[in-house]
Amino acid sequence: MFDELRQHMAAKRVRAGDGHPLERFRWWQLFTGRKLFSLQVARTVYAVDVRVSGKEAGDDGMVHLYANGRHHARSRMPAAIPVDGGTIQVAMSTVGLKRAHYVTTAGEEYQLLPDPRSAIGRRLRFDREHRVLSRWIAAFSVVVLVVGIGLNLVQLLEPTLGAPPIVERFGRFESPIDLPVWVNVALGAAAAVGAVERSWRLRYHWLLDGLGT
Repeated sequence: MFDELRQHMAAKRVRAGDGHPLERFRWWQLFTGRKLFSLQVARTVYAVDVRVSGKEAGDDGMVHLYANGRHHARSRMPAAIPVDGGTIQVAMSTVGLKRAHYVTTAGEEYQLLPDPRSAIGRRLRFDREHRVLSRWIAAFSVVVLVVGIGLNLVQLLEPTLGAPPIVERFGRFESPIDLPVWVNVALGAAAAVGAVERSWRLRYHWLLDGLGT
């Protein structure tokens, strides 16, 4: 029931396109928040142009769908745009995309192919060409998120559990960890970098990436 309601709300966000041609990805758009993906279904080549900044994108971000090079539809995120044989689903987290998939009517999921010039496409190429180093970077991203979340939660417990009713009933909790401000800032920055790196691989976990950013 929840999935049906979510799909219904996503369908209401879809608007028809105006037929304008697809703009090719430019190198400087690496810094503008634009992301470009492609997908071929039967004889139709779809392009998914994601804009996460700028006036048009708004607070939620905007997804533009092109069919054979022409603007076919648009939707705010999280987007679920109907196409041949299924839907294209795009969603973002606080630091980047967490989902860009084609979901068939049978429930099969396929990650969209990123433009090789985009940040996600460059990260994918790096993974193909430097497998070992890529895995070490991916592991480091997880480690800094886990460490950052764990240490911050432990330190937050002391003020959170310091309310008089809690202290009277259970006693005062004193955090065993009290890190300097600069260390907490550094951990936060490292966690943010790790979350961005994971978004370039379209990796998302509600605990790691949700609480870590």
